[in-house]
Amino acid sequence: MLRQEQVTFEVKTSAQGLIEITDQVQSWIGQTGIMRGQLTVFVRHTSASLTIQENADPDVRLDLETFFDRLVQENPSLYRHTCEGPDDMPAHIKSALTDVSLTIPVDNGYAMLGTWQGIYLFEHRHAPHRRNVILHLIGE
Repeated sequence: MLRQEQVTFEVKTSAQGLIEITDQVQSWIGQTGIMRGQLTVFVRHTSASLTIQENADPDVRLDLETFFDRLVQENPSLYRHTCEGPDDMPAHIKSALTDVSLTIPVDNGYAMLGTWQGIYLFEHRHAPHRRNVILHLIGE
């Protein structure tokens, strides 16, 4: 029989960067008892995003962070929206270039990630934040 489960959890960030949340996601899927279905992961913020990336070599994360910092400059003269600091508008742009939601198939009670894939919250602001991530699973 088709069921739905949903939970919200908080991710505390300390600065810009990629924070792996794969273990929290996989653990929650296991707790639902749903063996096969579709998982939606959603972050409720406009200056943070989600991505699925390699989780074996930390240089991948560093290269991604470096690339996005070069692509989207923190230069207040480039933007109109500057009232929340020089990193805010660049954070919005980085979020728009990535994703705020992911859809992942679930089989045998696990998110069907590849061997080297992990689920990451991508914090785009310098200051620490508390980010809300919603997991919604539908299946049987």
